[in-house]
Amino acid sequence: MEHIMVLKDKVLGFVWQHVLLLFSLYVMTLGVAVCVRSAVGSSVISTLPYVFQQAGSQGLPVPQWSIGVYTIVANFIFVLVQMIILRKQFEWVQLFQLVIGAFFGSLIDVNMLLTSWLVPTVLWSKLLAQWVGCTILGLGIALEVRCGSVTMPGEGMPIAISRVTGVEFPKVKIMVDITLVVMAVVFSYIFFGTWQWHITGVGTLFAMVYVGIVVRIVAKHLGWFDSVLNYRPGFRRYIYGLARYIKP
Repeated sequence: MEHIMVLKDKVLGFVWQHVLLLFSLYVMTLGVAVCVRSAVGSSVISTLPYVFQQAGSQGLPVPQWSIGVYTIVANFIFVLVQMIILRKQFEWVQLFQLVIGAFFGSLIDVNMLLTSWLVPTVLWSKLLAQWVGCTILGLGIALEVRCGSVTMPGEGMPIAISRVTGVEFPKVKIMVDITLVVMAVVFSYIFFGTWQWHITGVGTLFAMVYVGIVVRIVAKHLGWFDSVLNYRPGFRRYIYGLARYIKP
């Protein structure tokens, strides 16, 4: 009987953890969408997908996919790179990153739709939108990290590189971010023949610095979120009801 209760508790913990993870991803992608709407530079993770989305929408020879779909493709590539780099050290549970990445990309499209009304036209409103977007993104990242699930594909790749090379993760992360931004600029010239400042602009540089600051500040004040992770009264009864169908 005791082991059945332990199993039920594990089910409860897993489900609740990932419900909160989905909430965290929603917050993150809302921040991403607001940054895109600012038109002064998207966040790092969306620069390359944004370039390809713009190219497709203008009839260039790439699929006419949304930013979210291109983000899902990018996340798949990030996981594939991890598998190539780590080889036998790759833990198969990390394939769950593909699921998280798919939700992340899908939620970007949801929030792009929900923020379609946001069209700042003057510089101060664009900068304000960028600041708000980066703040929301930083909050979402802090919550996502606190959930303690598998890492996001965009984080998993630099972690894998760090493990293999021995270079500290923060340094690898900065280099990966810079590489993604440079690739976005290069493809902008390939597709459009010029720099796309609304995609990789001053807001992108701001995001590279400011989002990390927000994450560090918010992470110090998430005791309430830890309580939410560990305590769910009404939800507990519902999940236990489902868990009784699980055989030990």
